[in-house]
Amino acid sequence: MGADNPFVAIQDLSAGYFASRCLHVVAELGVADALDEAGMRVERLAEQTGADPDALARILRLLQTHGVFGLQDGVVTHTPASRLLRSDDPRSLRDFTRMFGLTLNWRSAELLLEAVRTGTAAAPRAFEGGFWARLEQHPEEARIFDSAMTAKAMGQVGAITAAYDFSGFRHVVDVGGGQGHLIRAILRACPEVRGTLFDLPHVVEAARGGGDEGGRLAFQGGDFFKDRLPEADAYILMEIIHDWADAPAAEILAGVRASAPAGAKLLIIETEVPEGPGPDWSKTLDIVMLTLFAARQRTAEEYRVLLEGQGFEIRRAIDTGAGISVFEAQSGGAPVTRSAGGLQSTVG
Repeated sequence: MGADNPFVAIQDLSAGYFASRCLHVVAELGVADALDEAGMRVERLAEQTGADPDALARILRLLQTHGVFGLQDGVVTHTPASRLLRSDDPRSLRDFTRMFGLTLNWRSAELLLEAVRTGTAAAPRAFEGGFWARLEQHPEEARIFDSAMTAKAMGQVGAITAAYDFSGFRHVVDVGGGQGHLIRAILRACPEVRGTLFDLPHVVEAARGGGDEGGRLAFQGGDFFKDRLPEADAYILMEIIHDWADAPAAEILAGVRASAPAGAKLLIIETEVPEGPGPDWSKTLDIVMLTLFAARQRTAEEYRVLLEGQGFEIRRAIDTGAGISVFEAQSGGAPVTRSAGGLQSTVG
């Protein structure tokens, strides 16, 4: 309706953050966990979650308009979307939702105006030391953040390994790979491949607890801005480049180029911003990255320019179908295949 009525469009968008906040609240209260499959009266659900019945009913009425929970005659039921807020759902987005409701994100978003005026991150103004320092000082927020990132990664890893064939590589280095969800999935899918997880020393030490895939996974602590990476025939940067503005992102790519032997592949795995004007999650995520880090999501063309500046060429862009793309790049060699509209895209 908003598309046909400009007044309604502005009215709804100007107060749209209240709907987001309602989602944060029900995730924090554990409403989806308390709701059984048969449905429950709102009074009983409120009692189980420590909420006021009238206030909870009104929040659920708003969320219902977005397809999250059903509410009819005072009875609350699950929908496919509300089930994703359950902690025991294999695809659970409860902590992902709670993460966006953290003071860390909420306060940073409040300072977006200054970020737009200056082009600098809001998080360091909101919290001394910025985003990462805030997490270090608040372990529960850090736990929610880590859980959210794990859930997001686990939801995308299967699509990545299905869309891209890693079996032709001998050694793959996952740069900044965190707990190693992607590199472990690659090794399990490709028994002949060896892997190295490269991240900050304390991150790597924590990741060792997940196992070494029968001796095929090595661990190396270091700083990708300062330390040389292991030699390999493929390097993965999954959701690393979007954490940085162009200058530091170029430094990271230069470090890969300096470490990579001739012919090695570089796989940039990121949420791509489409060129068209329609709605897309990447455009929201882009503002999140601006606010927290003065960083950005990029279009395929912006990745091409960034990579070519460090001597890489994108050979193909693969849409995994899970909201994330694989940009396969290589230093030197034959020119990239392009269609009339830009990069030749392969849909996995």
